[in-house]
Amino acid sequence: MLDDALEHLVRGIVDHPDDVRVSARSLRRGELLEVRVHPEDLGRVIGRSGRTARALRTVVGALSTDGSVRVDVVDVDRR
Repeated sequence: MLDDALEHLVRGIVDHPDDVRVSARSLRRGELLEVRVHPEDLGRVIGRSGRTARALRTVVGALSTDGSVRVDVVDVDRR
């Protein structure tokens, strides 16, 4: 559910919404959501001084009912 919500939010921000991929993994400390975007959209998702990424993390954290959630933003070229 969190990954779908995050994907929806990020698709609204970027210029290449078809390249947005969100994968969820469960870790010892909580859940990890990894966002992959087109390299041209990386700056748009991170925002000035990381404000957009911080806002996305805040929204996802507020939606989380299971505890801590970590959100990482990665471009498509990085594996």
